[in-house]
Amino acid sequence: MKINGNEIRPGNVIQHKNGLWVAVKTQAVKPGKGPAYAQVELKNLIDGTKLNERFRASETVERVRLEQKDHQFLYAEGDMLTFMDLESYDQIQIPQDLLEDRAAFLQDGMTVTVESHEGRPIGVALPDQVTLEIVEADPVVKGQTAASSYKPAVLENGVRVMVPPFIEAGERIVVDTNEITYVKRAE
Repeated sequence: MKINGNEIRPGNVIQHKNGLWVAVKTQAVKPGKGPAYAQVELKNLIDGTKLNERFRASETVERVRLEQKDHQFLYAEGDMLTFMDLESYDQIQIPQDLLEDRAAFLQDGMTVTVESHEGRPIGVALPDQVTLEIVEADPVVKGQTAASSYKPAVLENGVRVMVPPFIEAGERIVVDTNEITYVKRAE
């Protein structure tokens, strides 16, 4: 599907320079002299390289439609992650570096959305929030409660996150998997 250069939004996947690129950041620029353009930071979906491009409104780019299917996370073996298609029960293996830091939030049986292009997996979308237990939390320093303050804590998956001072080790909290931040106490 063809779109104008100024219609590119973060998360859009486009065909550019014989490769698949995802828009990471976009900024509309209107210089005092000359036509307006969109400054777009692109990341290559295959090798991870980054690129900054300017797209004018008059230019058109090919927006790529990705196939999205729900899969269930089964297990990790070495640096490969195994997922099962919930409709056909076929298993696929995806390299762990495709998820980067978010791979630590995968839990057994978790349902994720695998995005693929022409049958090749190029992305995995995790649920926005997961519930995890805190295994280690620093003690509260007296006098820090006047201003809003956070203290470091370690989750059961080894990820460090900043939490409010009232959170203690052994409690379960909800964590945002995109920003890797504390959301709230788990009910």
